[in-house]
Amino acid sequence: MTADRTLVEETGPGHLGTPGVAQRIAEAVAPFVGGELPVRLRAWDGSEAGSPDGPIVVLHSVDAVRRLLWHPGELGAAQAYVTGELDVPEQDGWDLDTALTFAFAVARERGLSGARPGLRPAAVVRAVRTALDLKALGRPPAAPASQADIKGRLHSALRDRRAISHHYDLSNEFYSLILEPNMAYSSGYHSSPEQPLEEAQAAKLSLVCTKLGLTEGSTLLDVGCGWGSMSLHAAEHFGARVVGVTIAAEQKRFIDERIRERGLEDRVEIRLQDYREVPERDHFDAVSSIEMGEHVGQRNYPTYAAVLHRSVRPGGRVLVQQMSRSGRWPGGGPFIESFIAPDMYMRPVGETVAMLEAGGLEVRDVHALREHYVLTVAGWLERFEANADRLTELVGEEVVRVWRLYLVGGSMAFRDGRMGVDQILMVRPGGPHTLPLVRTW
Repeated sequence: MTADRTLVEETGPGHLGTPGVAQRIAEAVAPFVGGELPVRLRAWDGSEAGSPDGPIVVLHSVDAVRRLLWHPGELGAAQAYVTGELDVPEQDGWDLDTALTFAFAVARERGLSGARPGLRPAAVVRAVRTALDLKALGRPPAAPASQADIKGRLHSALRDRRAISHHYDLSNEFYSLILEPNMAYSSGYHSSPEQPLEEAQAAKLSLVCTKLGLTEGSTLLDVGCGWGSMSLHAAEHFGARVVGVTIAAEQKRFIDERIRERGLEDRVEIRLQDYREVPERDHFDAVSSIEMGEHVGQRNYPTYAAVLHRSVRPGGRVLVQQMSRSGRWPGGGPFIESFIAPDMYMRPVGETVAMLEAGGLEVRDVHALREHYVLTVAGWLERFEANADRLTELVGEEVVRVWRLYLVGGSMAFRDGRMGVDQILMVRPGGPHTLPLVRTW
């Protein structure tokens, strides 16, 4: 058996003289991927096909093919990866990051982002015949156990609680092994690539407090307070009196313990409360909401904006840090929404600004932090890999594979400009504001 620079082919054991599974798959999918298979495909029978210079993709089971037939593209590939039916081993200089980067580049080069209307019927027939021969047709495999199954009316209070619980209630220990000690689950503010993640997160929190003009005795509402990094920082370092709201019970328990440890009971109150249920009107000096607006949905975003507006006093400041997304998929993408953050919705930053303005807030600054998120995720991924054994003990191999794909893919999305993150600073009209004429941030 020979190999040239464009194709590797090995027959499977016991099939001398007939194409192996990998070669049959490569030939069947060629019209759908715009030509030669760009990866080195290794199938469950030991056969290989495709480019000898590409990353290695291993199919351990016919179920991987079956998933891709039922869910072509991102979702099917993600399902097969997290279950271990498909793998991308670190070999010959390739790893998951470089392999996915390569795949995106090939897809762009070949124009594979949409439908392929020029396909000949014979190509479809051949693909179906190959799937039949491989016993890849039939009922879809069961969804991975780690895939979200959220019921209820979209963005109802009950469904939102279930969606947030799926993501945030894995356990506080799980997140502590990935995030830095502040437990800030949002983009940091990095002065250099070498700056420790903990310092970058503290810098981000101080930046937000400074933009909001917090001083001793200022009142702050922290909408979607997470594990309390913003609430605690504002109280400890700026003397603010803070109300934080979350709908994740694990997060509230965590913050309440930190409040007691630091003696901040008179300065920080954490409520297990939906943002729509915040009762205060015209009350707080400032409102922050750090990477929570992505979870409220498109239809509910005007309600979210109205809550921010009504909670702050006239002349008070509001800061929203929120991710954005360009392209045809408005949410997090099929993988993110199925495994990480169900019902997430992102849009271009300009559309978010318009919706906040429509809610009555005056936008004063928009500060793009996209490159900072690349550095933040790099820090999370480093901690994730260092603690992979313990993480596996806590949540199992499948969830660890979900998170590896999530962190690597997220880093790529920010690096390549498919996603962004911005701090949007606003004031509520109707009273004098104290924003400086010249910004120092």
